[in-house]
Amino acid sequence: MRTYEVRTYGCQMNVHDSERLRGLLEDAGYVRAPEGDQADVVVFNTCAVRENADNKLYGNLGHLAPVKAKTPGMQIAVGGCLAQKDKASITKKAPWVDVVFGTHNIGSLPVLLERARVQEESQVEILESLEVFPSTLPTRRESPYSAWVSISVGCNNTCTFCIVPSLRGREKDRRPGDVLAEVEALVAEGVLEVTLLGQNVNSYGVEFGDRYAFGKLLRACGSIDGLERVRFTSPHPRDFTADVIEAMAETPNVMPSLHMPLQSGSDRVLKAMRRSYRRDRYLKIIEDVRAAMPDAAITTDIIVGFPGETEEDFQGTLDVVRQARFAGAFTFQYSKRPGTPAESMDDQVPRDVVQDRYERLVALQDEMAWEENKKIVGRSLEVLVAEGEGRKDAATHRLSGRARDNRLVHFALPGGVEAPRPGDVATVEVTYGAPHHLVADVFGSVRRTRAGDAWERAQESPPDAGTPGVMLGMPTIGAKPLEPAVGGCQIG
Repeated sequence: MRTYEVRTYGCQMNVHDSERLRGLLEDAGYVRAPEGDQADVVVFNTCAVRENADNKLYGNLGHLAPVKAKTPGMQIAVGGCLAQKDKASITKKAPWVDVVFGTHNIGSLPVLLERARVQEESQVEILESLEVFPSTLPTRRESPYSAWVSISVGCNNTCTFCIVPSLRGREKDRRPGDVLAEVEALVAEGVLEVTLLGQNVNSYGVEFGDRYAFGKLLRACGSIDGLERVRFTSPHPRDFTADVIEAMAETPNVMPSLHMPLQSGSDRVLKAMRRSYRRDRYLKIIEDVRAAMPDAAITTDIIVGFPGETEEDFQGTLDVVRQARFAGAFTFQYSKRPGTPAESMDDQVPRDVVQDRYERLVALQDEMAWEENKKIVGRSLEVLVAEGEGRKDAATHRLSGRARDNRLVHFALPGGVEAPRPGDVATVEVTYGAPHHLVADVFGSVRRTRAGDAWERAQESPPDAGTPGVMLGMPTIGAKPLEPAVGGCQIG
């Protein structure tokens, strides 16, 4: 049997796409290469958002060129956002690449690989618009207990720092019945937790004319028996409405966690970014969420050093961080993205200034997160146990998992207690709060779950040569053709 490896770069959407790629390859008869072994087929699922993303790709391709030359039958495929952007230039720069495919046609990968093998020449297929939701494709999930569920693809926003609008397409929404059918199928497989995924989940429903569709979808998830945790990413402050906050607060299995991208605390910079909200609107959302869910953990995205950002603008960002008291933040130093409006803006901020501001932002955010985590000491939390070993020190063996508010918890396992399985739920008491995690040295109890059973079965009967996954075929859910599309955006 031919083996495969998928290397993923970028956002949650790419992670989810890679699950589809693995499912397609296994459906076509490939098996996952054991860790450390050279795969017969190496697939790069690329991102075009980060600075020097192309250099990273071509560096990795260069490392594989001599390997391929010594390995008869080996194939290399490049997909994702960078493939969509660069198209045929990839095979010109790296002629040893066998297949190039775009964001809209991941389902073509097995056919393209076979065609390249038979014809002994590179195959490039880049569709300019999405034809069928990728959720109709088979999936090899990494986790038996947690899953992504795509509710929409593409985005109608035009943020000046983001290239992805031209790569992912305009927003296309799945019908609620299709989404719920996929969630129900996942729960039947043993999944306890789903994350509803979209470039802008709050605008879900725009295509079929229901501006309250996302709140209704959250409430509908609350009626699915066996579904214990519902999360979503990413919302957009412009479209975040009171009905969504009410749905979160009133639906028990919707978790008290929210990722709300800020990007900047300066109204002037937000306008230049073409972010259609201002700081007061943003802070009012945070206030309303905390009024409805006092224990909600709120995280964010922040860009430092956007063109034209002054020290006064940056101080505005720090002020919002102090007021919002985020549980965590993904912080980024602005860098030019070819093809974005911001690339040609005047007043690019010097790199040393950007670095200085970045360090000050990270220090403040760590301080805020640490203070918030200290407030949780002494509380009892339900932790969904995660895959893999937790932290170890000289005296204590720890496992790890996520609390309901999505905080990372490292918890002690007393001697003589049977270790909970990934997917089981442990009740623990927090004894220490660090900036980026919680420590629980007081162990309460374990609830064995169907998800833990599914993980255990996967260990006993691994489906392929590599890390166990879960295969889910969804041949009919959401399988409607889509209208042609142009545009799209990164999550966040």
